[in-house]
Amino acid sequence: MIYFDNAATTYPKPEVVYQAVNKCMREYCANPGRSGHKLSMEAGRVVLEARELLAELFGTKRSDNIIFGLNATDALNTAIKGLSNKGDHIITTSMEHNSVLRPLKQLESQEIETTIVRCSETGELNLAELEANIKSNTKMIITTHASNVTGTLMPIKEIGEIARRRKLLYIIDTAQTAGTYKLNVSDINVDVLTFTGHKGLMGPQGVGGFYIREGVALRQMREGGTGSSSDSLIQPEILPDKFESGTPNTPGIAGLAAGLKFIKEIGIEQIRKHEEEITSYFLKQLSEIDDIMVYGPQNMLKQAPVVALNIKTKTSAEVSFILDNQFDIATRPGLHCAPLAHQTIGTKGQGAVRFSFGYFNTVDEIDEAIRALKAIAKEECF
Repeated sequence: MIYFDNAATTYPKPEVVYQAVNKCMREYCANPGRSGHKLSMEAGRVVLEARELLAELFGTKRSDNIIFGLNATDALNTAIKGLSNKGDHIITTSMEHNSVLRPLKQLESQEIETTIVRCSETGELNLAELEANIKSNTKMIITTHASNVTGTLMPIKEIGEIARRRKLLYIIDTAQTAGTYKLNVSDINVDVLTFTGHKGLMGPQGVGGFYIREGVALRQMREGGTGSSSDSLIQPEILPDKFESGTPNTPGIAGLAAGLKFIKEIGIEQIRKHEEEITSYFLKQLSEIDDIMVYGPQNMLKQAPVVALNIKTKTSAEVSFILDNQFDIATRPGLHCAPLAHQTIGTKGQGAVRFSFGYFNTVDEIDEAIRALKAIAKEECF
């Protein structure tokens, strides 16, 4: 199969990731931080290694400010709800995933106000409009780094500057960019940066988390055993323990550590260069096919390696089904858990077929996809 659904989950993973998960399960998968025996100590060492690799990736010296959780959705819920209070106002954009929009909608029932700044039809944000929506009770700004629908990149450094100047908190969702784009938390003035392990970070599913800037007063969303301060019935305040109650996903974290080491070895610049080259090639070939509508900036300076398209008036589900069943090409149709993004680009009714590329995709695979799309557009495969 040709796999073009990397925005959902990267596949395949580097071989070292599979090996690391298997080794953890077979050789040392005890409970980290809960005992002093050799297996628990080794599990704890691997968790610490992953934490330190993430701190290095995100440009912070404080690895204890890296918090592990289930995924980016888990991290966003913690950050959004843990920073919000009755009477607050929160600003976000129309290109957000439901992992941002649904928590915000739920908070409206607690007298927390939200403003969704509408982006352009290519998914781009007008910074002046964003700033114009700041009010006296605005608490924070939340944006994705790159749209999971069109790949459109948000100007996160400039947004961070606005937030800092206006004394607001800034939360960034890097689900589509961590591991492919350089993210230095000091340079972009971010207060909370959320990530998931199973996309660009090359790890397995079931592990993600967030970076939190020192001094940000974030409430924890759950309490329980941490392996520290066990004599107290009160949740410890020290990081990362404050937010990491319960047994962590040690095999997942071991796999994530292996993925992070793979990225470090190859180099983020090389990974991004490859993904940009094949995406640019795909966009160029698409421009020569009649009856295909492509959405988003169509410019690699403005988008991640994600391309949304439609063929004539065919439903996105129909096109994706044909690609899968007749050409063995995996894509994702529909609304991609981002209904407002589709409303923004004009595809709310039809949805779109999303092609999302990863480090292991090749030009030959792109050529196969172009041949398939030409056949579908000419109705040669019905």
